[in-house]
Amino acid sequence: MNEVKNSCSNNCIIDITGVSKIYKLGKVQVVALRGVDLKIREGEFVAIMGPSGSGKSTLMNIIGCLDIPDNGIYLLENTDVSELNDNQLAEIRNKKIGFVFQTFNLLSRSNAIENIELPLIYSKKTAGKNRKAKITDSLDAVRLKGWEKHRPSELSGGQRQRVAIARALVNDPAIILADEPTGNLDSVTGEEIMAIFQELNNQGKTILIVTHELDIARHTSRIIYLRDGLIFKEEIIKEPVSARQMLKTMPKLEDKIKGG
Repeated sequence: MNEVKNSCSNNCIIDITGVSKIYKLGKVQVVALRGVDLKIREGEFVAIMGPSGSGKSTLMNIIGCLDIPDNGIYLLENTDVSELNDNQLAEIRNKKIGFVFQTFNLLSRSNAIENIELPLIYSKKTAGKNRKAKITDSLDAVRLKGWEKHRPSELSGGQRQRVAIARALVNDPAIILADEPTGNLDSVTGEEIMAIFQELNNQGKTILIVTHELDIARHTSRIIYLRDGLIFKEEIIKEPVSARQMLKTMPKLEDKIKGG
C-alpha cells in the first residue's frame, strides 16, 4: 500500500479526486459516478443524500472499500486504496472501517457479544483480556449492558442496531459508515440511534451516513447532495439538531398507544 504524504491538509481522512464508476448491464452502460471530488476531515459527521440512482450507494461502497473506482484517486488516511487487490481491501475494511447497515446484518444464532466479537476474530490480533475489554467498551458506548447474551430475535430493532454499532466500533476504526441506519426504525428509536452517533462524534469519531431523511441528515454537521452521479450541493449545518433534545420532546411509543 503506497503512502501519499501531505496529500490533504487539515486532518483530512478521506480524499477523493475525480472518482467515476460505470456499471455494465448487458449492452447498457450505467454511469453511477461522474468524477466526484470529496474531502472529509477527521472528526466530521457527514450525511450523503440524493434520490434513487444518484450514486450515493456507489460512493458509499467505494469509500467503504466494497467497490473500486474505474477512474480517479481515493485516499483513506493518506493510503491510496484505488488499486488495491481483494486481500488488501479486506484488510483495510477490517482495520479502518466500521459498517452499520439498515438491515443490521447480525448473525441470528449468535448473541450480542458473539456478533460484536466478529471483527476481532477476523483481525486475529486481539485475544483474551484485550478482546473482552474491547467488547465491554463497545457495549458501554451503545448502552447495551444487560443484553450481552441475547440473540437478535430477542432484541428490539433499536437494540439490534446498537449491537451493529458496537460491532462497528470494536476495532476502533478510522471511520464509521452507516447506510440508512434509521431506515427500519420508528422515529423515537431513530432519534436514540442518532443520539449515539452524535455522542460518538463528540468523542472524536468520524462518521458518514447515507440517508433519504432530511430530518436525520440535520443531526450531522455537513450534508452532501448527489444527483446524476455528481455532488451538486453541500450544506454546512452550523447548529446540528440534538437528538437528545429531540427525545425530550417526543412521546414514548407506549404513550402513543395509550392515547390512541
